[in-house]
Amino acid sequence: MLANAPLDASTAKISCRGLWKIFGPLDASHVTEARSVDAALQRIAETDAIAGVAGVDLDIREGEVFTLMGLSGSGKSTLLRCLAGLIEPSVGTLEYDGQDLIHMGRGALRTLRRNKTSMVFQNFALLPNRTVLGNIELPLEIQGLDKARRRARALEMIELVGLAGRESHYPSELSGGQQQRVGIARSLTTDPELWFLDEPFSALDPLIRRQMQDELLRLQAQLRKTVVFVTHDFDEAVKISDRIAIMRNGRIEQCDTAINIIANPANDYIREFVSDVDWTRVVTVGDVTAPGPAEGVATTIPAGTTLRDAARNLLDSNGPWAVTDDAGRTTGVLTRQALSGALERSVAQQTPERGRAYA
Repeated sequence: MLANAPLDASTAKISCRGLWKIFGPLDASHVTEARSVDAALQRIAETDAIAGVAGVDLDIREGEVFTLMGLSGSGKSTLLRCLAGLIEPSVGTLEYDGQDLIHMGRGALRTLRRNKTSMVFQNFALLPNRTVLGNIELPLEIQGLDKARRRARALEMIELVGLAGRESHYPSELSGGQQQRVGIARSLTTDPELWFLDEPFSALDPLIRRQMQDELLRLQAQLRKTVVFVTHDFDEAVKISDRIAIMRNGRIEQCDTAINIIANPANDYIREFVSDVDWTRVVTVGDVTAPGPAEGVATTIPAGTTLRDAARNLLDSNGPWAVTDDAGRTTGVLTRQALSGALERSVAQQTPERGRAYA
C-alpha cells in the first residue's frame, strides 16, 4: 500500500479523508478548490500559513498498532493530535467507528475523549503532588467515579504495569521508566478503545526504552487496543508496529508494513529514509518460511522472530524448526539452509542496487 492509500473506511476504527491542519491565516478555498495537494500547498504558502497536516487519507484497523514516524517537523505529532481530538483539523473528515468527530458537539466530543480515548505523553505529565496511586486514579476521579471503585481499578492497573508496592511513592521517587509506567497505567484506567502514544519512550535510556517497548507489546497482546504510536526511531517502529506511515511536510509518503516499506520504497525519499536499516531486524521468520506440515519437528520458533534473533539458533541447533503463529499453531517448517539463505539475502539487499522485492 503506497502513500495515502486507504483501506476500507467502513471497517476502520479511525478513518480520515483529505485531512488538513493549517496554522496561520486560512481560507478553506485554498484547499477545497485546489486541484491537488501540491497546488493547495502552494496556495497556502502564498498566505504565510503552514500546513502541519496536508491532505491525509488514512484508515486504521481495530486492534492494530499503527505508527506515525518521520523527521522533526514532519507532522507526525500534529496528525496524532488531530486523530486524538486534541486539536481541530482545518479541512477534511475524521471518523471514529463511523461517527463524525469534526462536527460532533462539544459535550459529545468530551464524553468520547473521556471514555474511549487515552494518551501517553513523552514527558510523563505526572502531577508531582500526587502519589502513584493518586496519579493513576485521576482520570476516574474526573469522570466522577466513587472512591472505592476508582481505587480498585487503579490498583488493578498498578499490578498490570508491574508497580505493585509503589502505590504511595511520589513521581520524584521513581526512575524514568517507572514514571512512564505510571503514565501508561493512568492512560488505561478508563479502558479506552483508542490509545494514543506520542514518543512515550524517547526520553528514556536505551536499555529502559527497550524494556518499555517489550512492556507495550505485552500489554497490547493482553488488551488488544487500537494504538496510534508516534516515534522518530525506525527500529522502534519495526518492533512494535503492525503498519507504519512515514511522513514528510505534513504528508504521508508511504504507509505499509515494515518489510514492504524497505523492500518496496514508494519514492526516492523513502528509499533514502530506510537506506541504513538493518534488514535482519525487520525480516521475520514468517516472511521466509513456506507453509506446510511439521511432523516430527520438536523445536519451535515464533513466526514473528526476526532473522537477527533467529540466527542465534544456528549456534545451538541444526534445525529444522517448526514455525508457529501467535496462537501457537504450526504454520511451516524452517530449515537451517533456508535460514542461512535468508540471512545472506538480507545482507545482499542492503546495497543501492537491491531489488524491490524480498525473495
